Order: sequence, then C-alpha cells, then structure tokens
Amino acid sequence: MPRVVVLGAGLVGSLIARTLAADGLEVVVCDRSEDALGALAGSPRVATSRLDFASGAAIAAAVARADVVVGAVPGFLGHAMLKTVIEARKPVADISFAPEDPLVLDALAKERGVPAIVDCGVSPGLSNLACGRAAAWFDTGALESIVISVGGLPLTRTQPWEYRIVFSATDVIEEYTRPARLVEDGEVVTRPALSDVTRFELPGVGTLEGFLTDGLRTLLTTVKARNLREETLRWPGHAEKMRLLRDAGFFGDAPVEAGGVRVTPRAVAEALLFPMWKRPEGEEEFTVLRVESRGSRAGRPARLVHDLFDRTDVKTGATSMARTTGFPCVIAAQLLSAGTFREAGVFPLELLGTRLGLFAAFVDGLAARGVAFSETGEDPWPP
Repeated sequence: MPRVVVLGAGLVGSLIARTLAADGLEVVVCDRSEDALGALAGSPRVATSRLDFASGAAIAAAVARADVVVGAVPGFLGHAMLKTVIEARKPVADISFAPEDPLVLDALAKERGVPAIVDCGVSPGLSNLACGRAAAWFDTGALESIVISVGGLPLTRTQPWEYRIVFSATDVIEEYTRPARLVEDGEVVTRPALSDVTRFELPGVGTLEGFLTDGLRTLLTTVKARNLREETLRWPGHAEKMRLLRDAGFFGDAPVEAGGVRVTPRAVAEALLFPMWKRPEGEEEFTVLRVESRGSRAGRPARLVHDLFDRTDVKTGATSMARTTGFPCVIAAQLLSAGTFREAGVFPLELLGTRLGLFAAFVDGLAARGVAFSETGEDPWPP
C-alpha cells in the first residue's frame, strides 16, 4: 500500500489526508499544531505526527519513508519545504502557493529524478490546467487572450464586508496589496491590485465584481497568450472598501506610534478584520472559476470556456474552497502514487493540461467527487 505523507493539517490538508485514506492509501499527516492533528484523530488509515515545518532536517526525516509527499504548509514556508522534499528524492504534489517561483527548482528535480506537481489547487491549479488545455487546443501561436475569473464567497451576503475567510487569512490581505502582473499585447505589465473592476454575472447567484490580483504566477512564462489576466471575484462593493483601507495605510507593514506604543497597521487590521471574516459553522459558501480563452483554431476565430461552480457539501460540511483546492491535489498525488506520472521536473498544471490524457484524469477525478469542471467551445472536450 503506497504511503503518503501530508505536510499540513489545515482546512485543505486535512481534507486531502482523509480523501487519500478513503481511497485506500496509508496516510501520515504532519503539523506543528496539536489542535489540527487532534481533529484527525480516529480517521481510518490516518496517522499523525507533530512537526516543525521551519526545520528542513525534520521535514527530511518525516518524509524518509514516504512514497509520495503532499505539501500543504503556509505559503511563507512552502518554497523551502518543496526544496527539501525534492532533495530527499520524493515525488510531491504541492498546494502551498509560496511567493517564490517554483520553476527555479526544476533543474534540482530533474537532477534528483523526481516529479513535483505544484500549484495544484483551484487557482492556481485548475485555472492553469485550463490554460494549458487552451494552449494545445488553439492553433500554434494563435492564442489571443485568456481571462481567469475566480472567487470563493458566502452564499448569503452579510454587511459590511460580505466576505468570509476560505483560505489563509494573511494571504487574503496580500491579494489586496501586491501589484498584479498581467500580459498585455505580449508584454508583462503591472497594475495595482483591486483595480480594473468589472462585472461578472453568475446565473442563479447574481452579479459579482472582478478586480485584478497577482495570481498568474508560472503562467506568465509557460503559456504564450497575447493577453492574459486574472480577476478575483467578490460581492459588489468589497473592492472599494479594501482600497479605502489599503490607501489609508491600514495594510502597511511599517510600524507607527499609537497610544504611546509602536504597532504595525497591518497586524492591527488583521486582528480586527479576521474575526469578522471568520466563517460561522454551517454557513454555506461557493467557489466559482471561469477561464475564457480566445484565439484561432483551424484558421478560424474560436472561443473555449472552462467553468466550475461548487457549493458547501452539506452532508460532510466540507467547504467548496477546500474541495476545489484539495481534490485537484488528491488527483495529482494519485497520479504520482500509481506511477501514472513519473517525469522528473517541476510541473505546474498548465504543463499537464496540454496532454489530453492528464487533462481528462483531472476532469474525471473531480467528477467522481461531485465537482463539475466543464469545457465548452466549437469543438468541446473530448474531441
């Protein structure tokens, strides 16, 4: 029985662990939080172990007997973790979303002879898979534009923020402050986060707004589209409120003096906002992803659209964000554990999406777990 070591027992890591165990794999989950590990107590075929992710030596020891590793650690620890696992010659599926470019580890992975499937969540992840599929579907060099629209939101709007935390809280603020990189007329350009607000109509839900965020990551170099952008979706009005806080300095990292003490505005803002953004137990939420690609196919203008819409699983309580982020990583880990994918190197999902068999493995694997990831175009998948 293949042995999988899952590094991280958070919202997504724990779902991945339980899912892989339910599929018959032996799973060991490592985390530094006793509470997070305790929540997994009693799960069939799941063992737990306390681990300090800041220690490379401890990570190397934890994965020594693994056949496959899953990385689900906080982003600021992700790159070092991934490098350690690759150095240990262990195949890895990673959703840690570190700010560093994972492709800088490609040469190391090739040298060590191991595959590393990275950024395999929903976005980055399934969005990248769709971009890779589009790159192969359109005529060579004829991919004109790709627009990625993605968001996770509460189904019921609650003032004043109309938002709930569905992934790392600190990373949410980072989305609102880090300048967004996009491709315009073949050149990488930078725009302020929260800018270029657009309207997005979601049937059965209503009108959302999209704004620029810096989520393209590896796509900036791997997919050759003349125009390429990512938009984060929120309920209308949210972007304006976040811009107001950001521009007033509440998300700043430089300490200021207030009440006779030195404080960091961002730390104060996070301490105030995060409790209000915390999702109440049982509250329904949804995740939406659309990747719309345009170009030429067989010399004619064509359009290809990939859509995903998922809601909280009311039977299990699993959030849509955990499902749509965790299940692609589960599929990637299964491809590695079964030996279906063995190519050495670092592979974001766009590099797998160009291969129809691997694209189908993700579509079918998601469908088997109740997540529909559809494709429509002039020549819909499968061809």
